[in-house]
Amino acid sequence: MASPSTQTQYVTFSLGEEVFAVPVDVVREILDHEDAFKIPHGPDYLLGLRDVRGQGVPVIDLRLRLGMSKTIKTPHTRILVLDIPFGEKALALGLVADKVFEVTPFNLDQIETAPDIGIRWNSSYIAGVVRREGDFVVIIDLAQLFSGEASDLAKVNAGPMRAA
Repeated sequence: MASPSTQTQYVTFSLGEEVFAVPVDVVREILDHEDAFKIPHGPDYLLGLRDVRGQGVPVIDLRLRLGMSKTIKTPHTRILVLDIPFGEKALALGLVADKVFEVTPFNLDQIETAPDIGIRWNSSYIAGVVRREGDFVVIIDLAQLFSGEASDLAKVNAGPMRAA
């Protein structure tokens, strides 16, 4: 059995047929899907705001952010509320997942780098790939995935501007 220092815990979830994972230590909670309060003129993947224990949290359709088709809500659709570290701050985000599976440990030596497919493609959001049960799990580098939008999403996170 691997020692605890060689394992990291991840929450696994699906987007369509693909399985993804995020580190369990950034997951605040997992909620049932509810429609978010729409924010005008936001990017297409920003579904709006959701109240999470008194905090307005931007909700992201991760399928759209990754260039997939829009999420179709089902009874299994969930929102993973995450606190993603950006420098000295944490950005609270809700990510829509088609289905959340489990918390599972991956041994560090199981995690492979993103494959080189011989053409230019944006794989910078892939922290690693794990082979499991004849398939793959893609570990998402959340800070990298949202690095370009972090300051804009942080403004949404702060809530509506108040008149002076």
